Amino acid sequence: MSRRLKMIIAYDGAAFSGWQSQSHRNTIQDHLEHAFERVTGKLVRVHGAGRTDAGVHALAQCAHVDLPNGNLPASRWIEALNALLPSAIRIMRCQYVSNDFHARLSAKRKIYRYRIWSGSVLPPFEYGRVWHVPRPLDFDLLKKVAKRFVGTHDFAAFAANRGKPEKSTVRTIHSVAVRRCGSCIMIDFDGDGFLYKMVRLIVGSLVRCALGKSRFEDVTDLLASTRAGHARFAAPAEGLFLVRVRYD
Repeated sequence: MSRRLKMIIAYDGAAFSGWQSQSHRNTIQDHLEHAFERVTGKLVRVHGAGRTDAGVHALAQCAHVDLPNGNLPASRWIEALNALLPSAIRIMRCQYVSNDFHARLSAKRKIYRYRIWSGSVLPPFEYGRVWHVPRPLDFDLLKKVAKRFVGTHDFAAFAANRGKPEKSTVRTIHSVAVRRCGSCIMIDFDGDGFLYKMVRLIVGSLVRCALGKSRFEDVTDLLASTRAGHARFAAPAEGLFLVRVRYD
């Protein structure tokens, strides 16, 4: 009888082609499933809370797997998997859960963080983990525009085409927190779900406005337009982190 294992996973997404399995087998899901196969000797499917794109990082992605043999203590799975995974992927925590739990279907909210470095010089240890914008940003304007995205909206204008139409482009963002620590600007989005490239397209619009390349009204009009794929400037993937997945 299988047992369901819930995992909290952190990864630096720079070297990988996103979360979802692909034919070249260089995704987070592929590496996890390969590690499980080496331990169990059987093919198992890892189910993630959501799909992060190529280059996007995670501090606490959630996933689950149904194990054909659940005799190992959860702590042993951490040791076994981390010994086989690339060093840029780590199992942080895991526990056995009820089969009613589903990493994606049970998720209620997700928190994404986008990091921007607004200084003229990018420190080398920030390379690949922020969007370097060397020009001055209007921080107060950026905060003002960011607040406009809070609430329930049709985010069709801030979604990229994944190849198949979404059932609905309406999402609820519960909060957008903007803060600055020296040259680093961090924007946290807490929402019930996010469309393909939605956060990156929102951040791209915020930065264009903060650079004086568009007006406050241009962004708010875009949000109200609901024109699919209308916001074309997406912030780079390397500044985006999945921070947390919330469950009841």
